[in-house]
Amino acid sequence: MTAGPRLSTERRRALKLLASSRHGINAGLLVFVHGFDRRVLDGLVKVGLAAAEHEVVVAGGKPVEIVRFNITAAGRRAIEGERR
Repeated sequence: MTAGPRLSTERRRALKLLASSRHGINAGLLVFVHGFDRRVLDGLVKVGLAAAEHEVVVAGGKPVEIVRFNITAAGRRAIEGERR
C-alpha cells in the first residue's frame, strides 16, 4: 500500500476540524473564525481530501449562497495514516 500525500500543518489542521463536524463547516467560518486561507481549502477539494457543497439559504428574506466543506473518506484516511 502506498502512502498518501504528505499533509502540511494547515491541511492537517483543516482536515481534523472537518472530521470533527458531522454536517460540514461553512466556508466563512473556516476562513474568518479559524483563519484558513481559502486556497488551502480549495486545494483539499482539488486533491479529493475534502468536498465543497454549495447551498442557497434564505436570510432576511433574501437568498444567500453558502459553501459547506466536508471531509471525504480519502481525507479521513490521510489523517489516520499520519497517526500510525
